[in-house]
Amino acid sequence: MEFKNPEQELEHFHRRLTSAGSFVLFAFALLFARFVWLQVIQHSYYQTRAEDNRISLVPILPNRGLIIDRNGIVLAHNYSAYTLEITPSKAGDLEKTIDGLEQIIEIQPKDRKRFKKLMDESRNFESLPIRTRLSDEEVAKFIARRYRFPGVDVKARLFRQYPYNESASHLLGYIGRITDHDIEAIEKRDLEDNYRGTEHFGKSGLEQKYEFELHGQTGFEQVEVDSSGRAVRVLSRIAPVAGNNLTLTIDAKLQEVAELAFGSRRGALVAIEPATGGILALVSMPGFDPNLFVDGIDSQSWDALNNSLDKPMINRALNGTYPPGSTFKPFMALAALEIGKRTPAQTIYDPGVYNFGGHVFHDDKKGGHGTVNMYKSIVESCDTYYYMLANDLGIDHISSFMRQFGFGATTGVDIEGESKGVLPSQEWKREHFKRADQQRWFAGETISIGIGQGYNAYTPIQLAQATATLANNGVMYRPHIVKFIADTKSGTSIPIEPKPLRTLRLKPDHIEVIKAAMVGVNKEGTGSRAFAGAGYISAGKTGTAQVYSLKGEKYAEGRVKERLRDHALFIAFAPADQPTIALAVLVENGGFGAQAAAPIARQVLDYYLLGKRPNTPAPADDDDSEED
Repeated sequence: MEFKNPEQELEHFHRRLTSAGSFVLFAFALLFARFVWLQVIQHSYYQTRAEDNRISLVPILPNRGLIIDRNGIVLAHNYSAYTLEITPSKAGDLEKTIDGLEQIIEIQPKDRKRFKKLMDESRNFESLPIRTRLSDEEVAKFIARRYRFPGVDVKARLFRQYPYNESASHLLGYIGRITDHDIEAIEKRDLEDNYRGTEHFGKSGLEQKYEFELHGQTGFEQVEVDSSGRAVRVLSRIAPVAGNNLTLTIDAKLQEVAELAFGSRRGALVAIEPATGGILALVSMPGFDPNLFVDGIDSQSWDALNNSLDKPMINRALNGTYPPGSTFKPFMALAALEIGKRTPAQTIYDPGVYNFGGHVFHDDKKGGHGTVNMYKSIVESCDTYYYMLANDLGIDHISSFMRQFGFGATTGVDIEGESKGVLPSQEWKREHFKRADQQRWFAGETISIGIGQGYNAYTPIQLAQATATLANNGVMYRPHIVKFIADTKSGTSIPIEPKPLRTLRLKPDHIEVIKAAMVGVNKEGTGSRAFAGAGYISAGKTGTAQVYSLKGEKYAEGRVKERLRDHALFIAFAPADQPTIALAVLVENGGFGAQAAAPIARQVLDYYLLGKRPNTPAPADDDDSEED
């Protein structure tokens, strides 16, 4: 039997007690040190974190600037409406959530498709609309059942609206949800803070070009929130500043008249004020409804627009390039006068054909126009005159002269994406063809250039600018759509000053010869039928541009498929002595310019000069004559 040593046991106990006490003291020392670290050393940091949790900084989106025509008609504005939105990262099973919502509020298949498209384009923590423009009754129904749908809420949003729907759609453009590409543009300007909370960005037209003017300055509220993240009170507020308003040179009613004149036909029209370069109307037909894009366009509507044979999303006025046809002839005649290759009285004989290098070039009139001087060559649109003239001038003289009028170069209009077109020359051919045998310019290629065919390809706005420059006696202005920007913060207006791009060195008597002949076109020539009885004197030129090669056969519109028919063109300015408007009209596959394009120009000029408003589209002339 062993006996315990009380002294030894007591010593062991004291050691254990000391160890335990030391551990406890060490633990308290650690806790105290942590307390000092948190409450003293890191006090400011954690106080800020606590304030951040207690106070939320909420962006207040500004009203987007208005777009207004020259007469005060509002073409783009904003309105407030309720939106049902889902934050995918908080909503759990999305399909189940949407199915549940559908029992309360009508959600159509197109709403689901649009939501899925937005999901693919957005970050999953973003709030995305499943339904927009809720009625008060729908809002009340959801609010009463909100507790059943985590991550779903009703928000008041500002919506862009284009009250005239398709009218002027290509020049106004549209807005859509911000993409990574848009964020890059915002970051380049160091405007990330100003775009906090912003979900839309200009995608085309003026909405894109003037995005940073239209957006405005985002405001902020400091809001105190409870532990559930609900707002308790507003601590401070910085009000947003609405975006700047754009006042345009466009006449909305003239724009509407021009669009109605086209009817269901495809094409473009650009009307310019020669003395300023202000664009009065810019038409591309068919158009599209920019309101479709505001909420995020559904796939069905997008497919209809994107797959349409009529290509409604293409801005034909700026992006479409076409041979100018006989509308090129007044500029060719002016080149001949300036370079000294022709005089107004000098004549040629037109038998109806022109032989060059073993190839026969046919005139538009069987049997020819007989003896032709410069005036008659424009009034009756004699091809043979310009076949000969083109050969005498040569491609390099033609190219250098036409370049001054802006052919083959962007005009600088204040909309993105303008095409350059093609002003053919020997240099151009060397740059754009790969093989050496293709790079050589052949003399025979110059012949068709003289009547606006061959490699010639220009945009309607280039043709309108050239016509306006001619009407303005050689003084060229940059075409522009915005007249002035109204700064909503300062209340001042910033005008877009009309400054001449350049003044062409043209002899006034040469310009008068061409103008007189263009007046003759509408009085007694190829445009006379369209302008019969007009209460003003106008100058014009018809044109027909070949879409495909006839290979020597006679053109018969009725036997050609619609989309292979010739394009119809017309240029004009009026009043002829002091022009206030110049325009170019293109009707795709419209046939002869005198039949399809000139009547549209007549309706536009009638409204602009006389206030006459037609009730029906310009009729296509049933006359089978071969006028340009």
